[in-house]
Amino acid sequence: MFASATTRPGLGLRRAITRAGAVISAFFLAACDPSGFSEQATGPSIGQQIDPSQPVRIALLAPGGSGSDNLEWLARSLKNSARMAAADAQGAVIDLQIYDTGGDAGRAVAQANAAADAGAQIIIGPLFAEAANAVGHAMRPRNINVLSFSNNAEIAGGNVFVLGNSFENVADRLVSYAVKNDKRNIYVVAEDDIAGQIGGRAIETAIARNGARLAGRTNHPVSVSGIDAATPQIVAAARSGQVDSVFMTANNQAVLPYLTEKLAAAGVTSQVTQLMGLTRWDQPGSRVSLPQLQNGWFAIPDQSLQSQFESRYKAAYGEQPHELASLGYDGVAAVASLVRAGKKNAVTTAGLTQTSGFAGVGGIFRLRPDGTAQRGLAVATIRGNQVLILDPAPRSFGGYGF
Repeated sequence: MFASATTRPGLGLRRAITRAGAVISAFFLAACDPSGFSEQATGPSIGQQIDPSQPVRIALLAPGGSGSDNLEWLARSLKNSARMAAADAQGAVIDLQIYDTGGDAGRAVAQANAAADAGAQIIIGPLFAEAANAVGHAMRPRNINVLSFSNNAEIAGGNVFVLGNSFENVADRLVSYAVKNDKRNIYVVAEDDIAGQIGGRAIETAIARNGARLAGRTNHPVSVSGIDAATPQIVAAARSGQVDSVFMTANNQAVLPYLTEKLAAAGVTSQVTQLMGLTRWDQPGSRVSLPQLQNGWFAIPDQSLQSQFESRYKAAYGEQPHELASLGYDGVAAVASLVRAGKKNAVTTAGLTQTSGFAGVGGIFRLRPDGTAQRGLAVATIRGNQVLILDPAPRSFGGYGF
């Protein structure tokens, strides 16, 4: 994705602007224009009681039929990983039914209604925030919870949960780690698009929650000229003596290499002022050789567990899974684990939000009453063109890392 940005950043960013929407990134695909619920899942539990000795009917809404090669790969990965989880559900019988939604909210609602008519007890998916929000509204009168693949926490609540790794979760992990390492004066740099502003708010919330100090903020357009114009302000802040870390949203695939190259040219690197990012700095893999990204901080899932899943998937289906494939597995596996434990409330709000959480493909996670997901993440960096884990992903809730 935007491979040219790694060697010719300015050109890559210009192409990114002219081809906006042509490439789907792991975060932006779920950070659509939000129209979220005002009600949070703090009232009566939503969802039907089940008989754990009987098959549990799960409907998966995948983005198949969109015509996009990337979305077709993602849809295939989500379906296959969900099937893997259903097959792994020892002690529980999962009746998994799959529906294609394309990228259309109206079609997603129609498919969700068809699934509910066929007896679905819980919905897993859809992908995009707008569609998940619409499906949630449609399923609420039918007393059905929705575990969406979105990472947009602004749609969470009511009967909608977001399985994706949210900006809030990443920001909280990194700011917490920064504070423990005496990086308390954090400057925020965010794109001025929807995803960038959602990410910027998530970082500011994490700063306040962890007792750090917001040392300032720069918003910049997603363009070469916009970054060029914003760079002097960021550099001045970094040199002010009042900033010890710069936290960038860098959600657009082409922004990170170009922005950090401009900062490095002005003498702002992680060796001087700690840089950290809301997105993964090791993807695509060619990035790990970029000198300006060395020693920066970012968050990733438990890589040993992720690798095990990817190996199993490739052996079973003959291709590498999409990076979001694990969400299909996690959704089905979470329900299956509750059914296996004999929980009659396995598809209800009360059951899904058990505080002990679940074992996911990339580590532990739990669904919170406000509809968001809390995931155990590792803090990573790049040194000598290699990814290095600075702080491992936690293996249980309540300890360091949360």
